[in-house]
Amino acid sequence: MIALALLLAMLPRDALGVYGSWGAFRDPSPLRCFAIARPVERGRSQPFASIASWPGQGVRNQLHIRLSRARSPNARVTLSIGERRFDLRAGDADAWAPDARTDAAVVAAIRDGRSMSVETVATNGAAFADSYALKGAATAIDAAALGCAGRTA
Repeated sequence: MIALALLLAMLPRDALGVYGSWGAFRDPSPLRCFAIARPVERGRSQPFASIASWPGQGVRNQLHIRLSRARSPNARVTLSIGERRFDLRAGDADAWAPDARTDAAVVAAIRDGRSMSVETVATNGAAFADSYALKGAATAIDAAALGCAGRTA
């Protein structure tokens, strides 16, 4: 948690609060507000999970995952929260919900969950998962939403 706060504090953004293992921030230009966390275990890479809103683009509560390593080109990426499973769209080391409806379902599951994991296969063929604690996630998502409420780009 402290490492997350220190890392993000060095970037030009407004801190809206740290809640459990999640932080809430606002970037002034372009305007966006987001809740963000790092996985429970991580190596040298900078993986994260975030839920962001971009008021000027009409985007609200959009999921973005930065994987802890590059994935195999044809490997599926699955987000698991409790009993819920979500197939994500993915690039080399990033993943997103395929649509706004899935974003909303993921946020609802995060609000009710205790942990989540993102699973895929690395370029070396080994399966891996990045796991996140969800304590504080709902509050950070709410703080981020309030940070952009009534604002435009």
